[in-house]
Amino acid sequence: MSGGRLQQTHGLTGEQREILATVRSFVDREILPVATDLERADAYPREIVDGMAALGLFGLTIAEEYGGLGESLLTYALVVEELSRGWMSVSGIVNTHFIVAWMLAQHGTPEQKARYLPGMAAGEVRGAFSMSEPHCGSDVSAIRTRAVPDGDGYLITGQKMWLTNGATSHLVATLVKTDPDAGHKGMTTFLVDKTPGYGEVAPGLTIPGKIEKMGYKGVDTTEMVFDAYRIGAGQILGGTPGRGFYQMMDGVEVGRVNVAARGCGVARRAYELALDYARRRESFGRPIAEHQAVMFRLAEMATKVEAAHQMMVMAARRKDSGDRNDLEAGMAKYLAGEYCKEVVEASFRIHGGYGYSKEYEIERLYREAPMLLIGEGTADIQKLVIGRRLLEERGA
Repeated sequence: MSGGRLQQTHGLTGEQREILATVRSFVDREILPVATDLERADAYPREIVDGMAALGLFGLTIAEEYGGLGESLLTYALVVEELSRGWMSVSGIVNTHFIVAWMLAQHGTPEQKARYLPGMAAGEVRGAFSMSEPHCGSDVSAIRTRAVPDGDGYLITGQKMWLTNGATSHLVATLVKTDPDAGHKGMTTFLVDKTPGYGEVAPGLTIPGKIEKMGYKGVDTTEMVFDAYRIGAGQILGGTPGRGFYQMMDGVEVGRVNVAARGCGVARRAYELALDYARRRESFGRPIAEHQAVMFRLAEMATKVEAAHQMMVMAARRKDSGDRNDLEAGMAKYLAGEYCKEVVEASFRIHGGYGYSKEYEIERLYREAPMLLIGEGTADIQKLVIGRRLLEERGA
């Protein structure tokens, strides 16, 4: 199945096109045939992950001097779009890893880059990203996890929530408060080393268990509990406390482009499934695709798939140019998430009663799409970011 002219990205280099063709083939061959069974079992897709590591996807944006491919955010976003067309959970496995690698590359000390990036590029060190806590949701300033000085290091105590790859990761970029009275300037990002797995994975550090979810299965989502966990001052990202909020927001910007790319991939798959089904299914003596009601629905779906893709590409290219892209990333994430939900529901409607059956792939997509409405900031948070940025530019 193919969307034909949909989601074309103009101006790509030959190397970018080759990477995308390779990933597309990998998705068709290694992911789509097994995704539904793995999702039902909520099983970690180890063979797929090993295949992605062999392709170099864990080091896609890491500089060549550290063993990566040195590709752009745009290349990464287009790869995520392809992976999500196969199974959104697979893109989640690389997303938090990518955010941590990005933060290290942009803000890490030379020693931190040399220590972590080569292993991350090879896929041997997997990264996770921890900002949320059980009580605060989108209000990052309300986090309570504290790091207090202790000799030449710190003791961290608190509880973090919604850790994608919480169990399978080796390195977690974790936002905590080092000066509770200093607002955003009192937050610090620590690079927390741990052993993959559940239970006490380091002295004073526990991963309690996997959070059961409606969709987005296969990838592990966990809590992380600190109880006087001791960490050296050298594990502060960038070496200086008080910069964590700004480092995390930089990571969130690229993460929002990633979530937009996921929305584009899932929507594309939902459209492909609807188009294929509508061509094969007959009613009143002809394929349902020829009935105007279905044809109009397909037209609306295709337009949304295309619009979200082009906005995501714009946001990625702006970040690659070195410009601030919080406005564009917020718009892309908001639009792609909303359109994905609408396209998936339209595909579900075209499938009729079969869409409600677990035998059809659209049932899985229907449960996965809602995550895109809340991941990396809810739709309402995106609208706040967009609105404030627009007012700021007008001098309001």
